[in-house]
Amino acid sequence: MSEFSAPKGIPDYFPPASADFLAVRTALTDAAYRAGYGHIELPVFEDTALFARGVGESTDVVSKEMYTFADRGGRTVTLRPEGTAGVMRAVIQHGLDRGQLPVKLCYSGPFFRYERPQAGRYRQLQQVGVEAIGVDDPALDAEVIAIADEGYKRLGLTGYRLDLTSLGDDTCRPQYRELLQQFLLGLDLDETTRERALINPLRVLDDKRPEVREMTADAPLMLDHLSDSARDHFEQVKGHLDRLGVEYVVNPRLVRGLDYYTKTTFEFVHDGLGAQSGIGGGGRYDGLMKQIGGKQELSGIGFGIGVDRTVLALEAEGVSVAGVGRVDVFGVPMGSAAKAELVALAGRLRDAGVKVDLAYGDRALKGAMKAADRSGARLALVLGDRELDDRTIELKDLTTGDQRKVALDDALAEVLSVLDI
Repeated sequence: MSEFSAPKGIPDYFPPASADFLAVRTALTDAAYRAGYGHIELPVFEDTALFARGVGESTDVVSKEMYTFADRGGRTVTLRPEGTAGVMRAVIQHGLDRGQLPVKLCYSGPFFRYERPQAGRYRQLQQVGVEAIGVDDPALDAEVIAIADEGYKRLGLTGYRLDLTSLGDDTCRPQYRELLQQFLLGLDLDETTRERALINPLRVLDDKRPEVREMTADAPLMLDHLSDSARDHFEQVKGHLDRLGVEYVVNPRLVRGLDYYTKTTFEFVHDGLGAQSGIGGGGRYDGLMKQIGGKQELSGIGFGIGVDRTVLALEAEGVSVAGVGRVDVFGVPMGSAAKAELVALAGRLRDAGVKVDLAYGDRALKGAMKAADRSGARLALVLGDRELDDRTIELKDLTTGDQRKVALDDALAEVLSVLDI
C-alpha cells in the first residue's frame, strides 16, 4: 500500500471512471458555449475579504467551510468556495463591465469547502458555472436556466426536477425580512438559530432539521410579498421557460445558501441521491458588484453545477456517458515490422479525427486483445507477419465480434466508414 493517499474528502478521477467525469463536464460547458458564453479561468485562491463580503459572513460557507490561511507575505487568502464572487472581481478588475453587456462567461474546475465528506459532497468539489452580468432581463434568466437544463438532457439525465422561486428585490425584501424576523423570534428556537434569525432570517427557512421545518411551516413566504416589479419579473421568467420547453416547479420555500441572491432563484434536484439531492442551482444577484467594490451596480445571473453530483445522478439512473476519453480503435501488432506499420496507420487515423491506442510492450495476442476489450474501443486492428506479406489487416468489431480482412492500403477509409466519420 502507498505511503501517501489523497486527503480525506478529495476524490481522484482516473480511467475508466474519469471518462464519465469528462463527458459530464464537456456536455455542460458545451451547452454554455453554444449560447455565446466565453471561457474564463479563475484563480484557485483569492483575498479572503472577497468571499466574506461577496458571499456573506452569516453563511455557513464563510463562517464554517472556507479553507483560509495566511500566505508568506502575511496576507489572508482563501481557496475559492464558489465562482460568482471571483468572476465578478475579474469583471471589475479588467473593466469587462465597460464593454458590451451582458458579459457572458463560463468556467469549470475545483472548489473547496471544509465539511463532513459523504457521497457526492466533497471537500474538493468540481463545478461548471456560468455568469451573465450587466443586464437585468427575465429572458436572460431563462437562458441561463435553459443552458443547465440542456446540459442535463444531452447527457441523458431524466430523473431531475427544477425548483424555481423569486427572492424579491430591494423594494420588497426589507419589509419581508422584518415580517419574517418577527415570526421567527416568536418561536422557541435554539440560541444558534435565533442568532441566525437576527442576522439573516431567510436562512432559517433553509434549515433541514425536522423540528425547525415543523416550527416554520406557517412562516410568511417571499412569493406572497413580492413587489409589483418583482412579481412581473418572475412571471416573465416563467413565461420564457414555458416557451423554451423547460419544465419547473414553483417552490416558495426554496432558499439558496448564499446571501447575494435576489429575484430569480433556482435549484436542480435529483431524488435518486438521497439527502444530498441538489445537483446544481443559482440565481440573480443584484447589488453584488457594488458590494465588492465595483463603481457600477450591475445585476447578474448565473449557476454552479456539481460535476461530481451529476455523475452520481447518472449512475443512479444507470445512464452511461463514457464516450469522451475512450478510444475508437485499438491496434494489435504482432512483431516489430507490424508495430511500425500500425504506428504509422495510427498517426493517419488520429489526423482524421479518430481516437486510437495501441498494444505496446510486445504482448502476446491473447493479452493484447484483452487490452483492446478493456479500452472500450469499437474496433480492433490486428496486424501480423502473415497479414504484412498479404498487405491486409484484420478489422474486428469489438461490439459484435464480427471480423474481416481488408486491404492495408484501404484500412483508413474502412475505419472512417465504419465509424461514420
